[in-house]
Amino acid sequence: MKAAYLETTGNPDVIQFGDLPRPTPQAGEVLVRVGAVSLNPIDVYIRSGAVPMSLPKPYILGCDLAGKVEAVGPAAHRFQIGDRVWGSNQGLLGRQGTFAEYAAVHEDWLYPTPPSVSDALAAATALTGITAHLGLFRDAKLKEGETVFVNGGTGGVGSMVVQMARAVEARVITTVGSEEKAALCKSWGADRVLNYKRDDIPARVKDMTGGKGVNVWYETQREPDFLRIVDLMAPRGRIVIMAGRQAQPVFPVGPFYVKGLSLYGFAMFNATPDEQRRCADDINRWLVEGKLNPPIGKTFPLEKAATAHRFLEENTLNKAGTLTGKIVLTV
Repeated sequence: MKAAYLETTGNPDVIQFGDLPRPTPQAGEVLVRVGAVSLNPIDVYIRSGAVPMSLPKPYILGCDLAGKVEAVGPAAHRFQIGDRVWGSNQGLLGRQGTFAEYAAVHEDWLYPTPPSVSDALAAATALTGITAHLGLFRDAKLKEGETVFVNGGTGGVGSMVVQMARAVEARVITTVGSEEKAALCKSWGADRVLNYKRDDIPARVKDMTGGKGVNVWYETQREPDFLRIVDLMAPRGRIVIMAGRQAQPVFPVGPFYVKGLSLYGFAMFNATPDEQRRCADDINRWLVEGKLNPPIGKTFPLEKAATAHRFLEENTLNKAGTLTGKIVLTV
């Protein structure tokens, strides 16, 4: 089978495209004929070696996938040959990735793809959708009528936070860097969209909430400013962080506990299969209802995986600002 893989970590040039043996599904696994995959910042960090993980060699890149079940391994019972599926959590913790024509995936990490949802759309939703859902609902326990703030409303996770919060009729305040991105957030139902290049964010948030602050702050930035965040929180508000492995910011302990705030940090790939399946159930329903529509900013064929990685790295690490939404590879 064709696959995008590496023998050693490094810059995007270490990615090779060529033939590897087609995997055989083991106990509890199914073999997926991959139709589409998507890129995430964690793919860049693993490929570069910034996040050290035990990797099989050769290591196939990628966390997310969508496709069709080609074969069923021993003791696998949730899917049948021909079922369309999507999933994430691959290429992590010693597992092979998804950037290939075929992937052997444990059925615990796969979910049925609704008939009306394309492979590209399902793959683009996977990791970012599950991440957004875990933070909003498992941890922050977002409720109807509450106010959510999220930085970067058109980013991978940010766009999912905006749309999921609106799906449960919460109010949403988000930030963007252009009028084009502001229009996109408004089309998803964001109540207020601020431009971080020109707006006084703290003053505008206080004004928009009548001085009460926000109930849930979903932080997507790598360097959280907790002095600003805590000041803008409502009493008993919840703060969610899911980025910034090297960050060690100043933390305002006194104001934090006086307001009765809570702080949740998590890595999506540490969530249990049951936790992630609950996310997938909601995601599938919202995809079908049209309440969730992940933006796909760029599409490449699988053989251009190195180019796609370079493009994502330019935007993730170098802040090029040339990407809105997800990068998808078609297989």
